[in-house]
Amino acid sequence: MLIALIVLALVVVLGVGLGVRTVPQGQVWTVERFGAFTRLLQPGLNLMLPLVERVGHKMNVQEIVLDIPEQAVITRDNAAVMVDGIMYYRVLDPAKAAYGAQNLVQALTSMAMTNIRSVIGAMDLDGALSGREEINAKLLVTLDHATAPWGVKVSRVELRKIEPPANLVTAMNLQMTAERERRATVARAMGEREATITRAEGQKQATVLEAEARLEAAMKDAAARERLAEAEARATQVVAAAAQGSGGEALRYFIAQKYVEAIGRLAANPSGRTLVIPIETGALAGGITQAIEAMRLGRDPAE
Repeated sequence: MLIALIVLALVVVLGVGLGVRTVPQGQVWTVERFGAFTRLLQPGLNLMLPLVERVGHKMNVQEIVLDIPEQAVITRDNAAVMVDGIMYYRVLDPAKAAYGAQNLVQALTSMAMTNIRSVIGAMDLDGALSGREEINAKLLVTLDHATAPWGVKVSRVELRKIEPPANLVTAMNLQMTAERERRATVARAMGEREATITRAEGQKQATVLEAEARLEAAMKDAAARERLAEAEARATQVVAAAAQGSGGEALRYFIAQKYVEAIGRLAANPSGRTLVIPIETGALAGGITQAIEAMRLGRDPAE
């Protein structure tokens, strides 16, 4: 009887040990009955049939970061670059992830490497180096669609490195230096061209303004000479009219007055010390004397 109780206790302990399972948070276990998948064990305490059911696969349903190994990729223009990256994925259907692929991690890694070669191989080197965001977007769409039958959701793909070989980097640096020098030369040439054009425009405007100033001055000078000539003509007409109306006495008085004014200006010249009056002016002096006498007597010189 005691032996039977001991055997029963061992069977109960063994049954509890085999039939009770505690699944940690973040995992989902598959249950197999005689080798066939039957159900899933969610996080927490779960019961199984001892000796009939067993745990098949312990699937992690948290977001997982998968390293994509470095590999050499040939671009469309036959340039070899070294590429590696990372991929973020989550198991949405543990049953498909457990039984859809023999080794899920290896399958995801191989598919990621294959698609990287496919996407970068369709681009030239410059496009691959500058189009990292475009490459990531294409890889995300392709991998997410390809892994759907495995119950996996790819949420993000990032390329960490796209590195050309050393000799190609040197050639690219030389090309970049030459391109910068070419741009600097073009910029200097354009600057000198614009400066030359600006100076020419300035000289042109200065010449035009100078010509316009000379023309305006000439027009003003001509107008002044014209007014002077008109004044002289009017004065001559007045003198001629006076000579015709009053006789030669008035004309001699007018000429004598001008002569006296001219002698006065010569005498007022500070640089002149000697004033010489021609002898032929004696008759003119007589006229002056007559004019002065007429003025003293209060008579009109024309009389």
